[in-house]
Amino acid sequence: MGMFGLLLALGAVAIAQWWHGGTLMTLLDGPAFVIVVGGTWGAVILQTPRKYMQRALKQVRWMLFPPQWDLREQAERLQTWAQFARQQGLLALEDQAEAESDPFTCQGLTMIVDGVSIDDIRMLQEADIDIEQERNEHAARVFEAMGGYSPTIGIIGAVIGLIQAMFHLDQPDTLGAGIAIAFVATIYGVGFANLIYLPIANRLRAFHYQYGLYQEMTLEGLLAIAHGENGLQVERRLRAYLKGE
Repeated sequence: MGMFGLLLALGAVAIAQWWHGGTLMTLLDGPAFVIVVGGTWGAVILQTPRKYMQRALKQVRWMLFPPQWDLREQAERLQTWAQFARQQGLLALEDQAEAESDPFTCQGLTMIVDGVSIDDIRMLQEADIDIEQERNEHAARVFEAMGGYSPTIGIIGAVIGLIQAMFHLDQPDTLGAGIAIAFVATIYGVGFANLIYLPIANRLRAFHYQYGLYQEMTLEGLLAIAHGENGLQVERRLRAYLKGE
C-alpha cells in the first residue's frame, strides 16, 4: 500500500500538469534536483550521528518490504509455552529460548529459565522496550528533518535560478522560461518533503508502534509464564492486544 500511495500522489501531480496543458518535461530540471536533494541530504547528514543515519537507511527498505510482527501468532506461541512450562517446568523452555530468532523474546525466555525474578524480568525488558523505541524514533526523525529542510532548500534553488535568469534580461524570449525553471526547485523542495520524506517518517513510526505493541504483549505473556499461569490464563491476559488484528 505504501508504494501505491506514492504512485497515486505522483500521478496526481502529473495529471494536473497535463490537464493545465503543460508537459512533464517542464518539471524536470537537473540542477534544481541536485540542489534540493543534495542540500537536504547534506544538511541531515551534518546533524545526524552516523549510527542513527545507518538505522534510518536500513529501515527505508520497509517501504517495499514491510516487517511482519504477527501478534496473533506470537500470542499462540506464548500460550503453548505456558502450557508446556506448566507440564514440564520452566527449565524445559531452554530449547525454545535457544531456537528463538527474536532477540527480545529470546532474552525473556532465557531469564525465565535462569530463574530471574519476575520484577527483574519486567524491569529489564521494559528498559529494552524503551531503548528500542528511542532508537527507532531517531530513525524516523531523520526523514522528518529532511521534510523540514527540503522546502527551504527548494527556495534557495529557486533564488539561484532567478539570479541566473536575471543575467538574461536582455533576452525576453528566454527570460520567461528561465524564471519558470527556477521555480521547479521550489516544487521539488515542497514535493519531496510532503510526498516522500514526511510520509516515510510517519510510516516508520507506525511500524515502530506495531513492534512496541508486539514487545509489550510478549513481555506480558512471558511474565505470565514466569508466574506459572496456564495457557487459558495467558490467553485472557493477551486478549486486549489482539483486538483489531
